[in-house]
Parts: sequence; structure tokens; C-alpha cells
Amino acid sequence: MPITFGQAFPPAPTFTEQHIPDLTGKVTIVTGSTSGVGFEAAAILYSKNATVYLAARSSEKATTAIAAIKGSAECAGSRGTLRFLSLDLSDLPSIKSSAQEVLQRETRLDILIHNAAVMRPPPGSTTSLGHDLEMGTNCLGPFTFNDLLLPLMRHTVANAPKDSVRVVWLSSIIAFGVVRGGFVFDDRTGSPAVLKDALENYMQSKVGNVFFASEMARRMGTDGIISLSVNPGLMKTELQRHAPPIQSTIMGIVFKPPRYGAYSELFAALSSQITASQNGAFIIPWGRFGPIPHHIKQALSPKSEGGTGVAEKFWDWCEKETAAYR
Repeated sequence: MPITFGQAFPPAPTFTEQHIPDLTGKVTIVTGSTSGVGFEAAAILYSKNATVYLAARSSEKATTAIAAIKGSAECAGSRGTLRFLSLDLSDLPSIKSSAQEVLQRETRLDILIHNAAVMRPPPGSTTSLGHDLEMGTNCLGPFTFNDLLLPLMRHTVANAPKDSVRVVWLSSIIAFGVVRGGFVFDDRTGSPAVLKDALENYMQSKVGNVFFASEMARRMGTDGIISLSVNPGLMKTELQRHAPPIQSTIMGIVFKPPRYGAYSELFAALSSQITASQNGAFIIPWGRFGPIPHHIKQALSPKSEGGTGVAEKFWDWCEKETAAYR
């Protein structure tokens, strides 16, 4: 309970716009950045003169978002660049072309924020390849996009300050609404199970992002890329668009504006407090190192190290499912 309460009602943020240095020359990508937390993160990055790719499905929404960011007072005079990147994380076959656009345009990639997600879509919703929509959009799509951009990020490490090249995986309050062990596999198929409880199914995909951060750090820690998972905090955003009206109303009263979630993301992406020793860590609102529940922590460790090996198994499954599209 203390873990949940402390993340639901965190202290005031200590890492905000004022703590972010000039980012001239830095290249960043924020997925799902046409609204909500991703929009706010993109705006702050652009205000600090970074090149920012708004990666999203809708070019129309991206055009509106770019105009809003450029027209805001905080971004007046920015020397940064804003670009729309067409990206549909629910459609694995299309992701490679999105990554290739970045690889053709840029010689570096400093920060990749996997912010996009879908929450509680109508029951039975699937991706274009038949995967559960939440698992596909929140896990398989970002995994594929990340893998395709790794060569560019590895290249950037050699020409960037130590520990500054980072991948941020958006999770949630993993102390709440999560099945025991954080994850359930279908014994028949070897795939992640589609759970009957809508919240548990969503949270399983969010635990998957914690697995990604931890496994990437374990497998690629010597590459010099810092990989972190983040609970951005409780905010009212478009993520809750499928929630019942009364629930949506309550969220609007209790939850914070999305900029607070951007502070959590950008702490992970930019804080000098984070070094290689924290690779794979879990960040909580509004920019703090946070605890991982014991039953999920066990899942992060391979069986050879006394854990349950669930994170390792999930990574291997994602590699198999996405191999044809990377």
C-alpha cells in the first residue's frame, strides 16, 4: 500500500523545465506525442532547442500539435526542429519504413521515449497481425521500433556525453492492478495470455515495458545506452478515452495535468542523477527512483540468478514475434 500511495500522491516535482540545459544538436523521438504527456514532453524538448520527432499515426493531429508547440510562449525563439514521423505501432509491417526515415535523415539519436500506448480498447481488439491490441501497441510495436534504431543510438554513444543516450519505456503504477508475478503466459501457445480483467490486461502490457528496460540494460549494458522504465503518474489524458464517463469525470478532478507526467519522462531522459549504475531502473512521479514490487523484481532476474526468468522469456517471445519485421 505505501508504494501505491506514494506514487499516486507524489511530492512536488524537482526536475522541471528549469533544470533542463540547452539541447542544441540533440535528436529526440517521442512516440504518441500529438497529445497528453507526449505532447508536453515534445514541447519542453523543443523549447530547449532539440530536434524532436513527433511519432504518431495521424499527420493531421501532428500538424495541429506542431503548430500549437511552435505558437506557445515557452517555445518562442526556439532554434530546435519539429518533425512529424508517421508511426503506427499496431502495424508491425509498417514500422521499418518509419525507422528508416529517421536513419536516412539523422546521424545521431540521443533520446527515444516510448510514450505511446492504448488502454482498455473494446474487448477482442487486435492488431493487423492478430495480436491483442494492447500487447501489440504497447509492447511489440515499441520493441520493433527500438531494435531498428539501436544501431543509430550505439553510433551516437561515441559522440555524446557519458550516460546521455537513453531509452525511456512508459509503464504505470505496477504496484496496483497487476497479476501475481506481473505476467501470465498461455501454456498452450507460449504467448502472453489475454486476461479477462481489462485492467490486468493493460497492466500486463505495462509490466512488459518494465521488462524491456531491465532486459535491455542486462543484455546491452556495455553499449553505453541507458534504458529506464517510468511510471509517469496519474494524469487525465486521451489514454482514458475508453473509460466509463463517471470514471473519466473523477479522473479529471483528481488527476494532474499531463505536463507533470512529462516531468517524470524527462527526468529519466535527461537527469544527470542517472548514470550507468542505474541502468534498468524504475522511475516514479514526478521524477524519482522508485521501488519495484518483490514479485515483479523476481521476474526481472533469470532463473540462473535465482529469479523466475519471466522478463527474459518475454523478451525472447518479442524477438520471435517481430523477427520478420526488423
